[in-house]
Amino acid sequence: MKVYAISDLHLSTTAEKPMDVFGGRWVNYMEKIRADWTEKVGENDVVLIAGDISWAMKLDDALTDIKTLADLPGKKVMIRGNHDYWWNGISKIRAGLPEGFYCLQNDCLRFPGVVLCGSRGWTVEGSPEFGEQDKKIYLREAERLKLAFFQSEKTKTEGDALICMIHYPPFNARRDNSLFTDIFEKYGVNKVVYGHLHGKDSRADKYLVKNGIEYFLTSCDQVDNKLTLIHEVP
Repeated sequence: MKVYAISDLHLSTTAEKPMDVFGGRWVNYMEKIRADWTEKVGENDVVLIAGDISWAMKLDDALTDIKTLADLPGKKVMIRGNHDYWWNGISKIRAGLPEGFYCLQNDCLRFPGVVLCGSRGWTVEGSPEFGEQDKKIYLREAERLKLAFFQSEKTKTEGDALICMIHYPPFNARRDNSLFTDIFEKYGVNKVVYGHLHGKDSRADKYLVKNGIEYFLTSCDQVDNKLTLIHEVP
């Protein structure tokens, strides 16, 4: 089983939000993603979608967007991004998802050989835009992330890889430690998938290793609209 990831799909079948206004990388981007996805992913593989899934404001419209991915192979696991305004009430979301779709909210999910944890995250200290209101949300999001790892400790078995999905970058532009990275290190996370960063001027490392943990940026415009291989279960 292989685990792939991508993020920031910004689907808009019901909303007037064409992404090609943001430049050439977004022209026909979903067609490129679908072609790469179909080529790489098998039915037993897992694809992580690390937030900013749909521009929809209401759940029913978001589900219409999500169902456009239903014909693609593999199991799909999603977390909330900052633009997923429709994400409200996890039970209703889970009840409406097509078969083979899963969503994480401060909890975890196990497949053979791998445990997945996920939470939205927030802007971290040391970022230029970080303010007093951000600090409150940042502290709250760190506590929510801990909830996911409390669950993972009950779920994880010997030999499982522990992978975390977080929408926001878990560190600032200097790659300083944050509450999020401290939590990853405390709970023995192997790999972290994140998104949120867009454009040629973003502080974008597609891959880096920090304190023994592998970090993967998967915003679709940053990875040429291709899925990134995160892990392969032996």
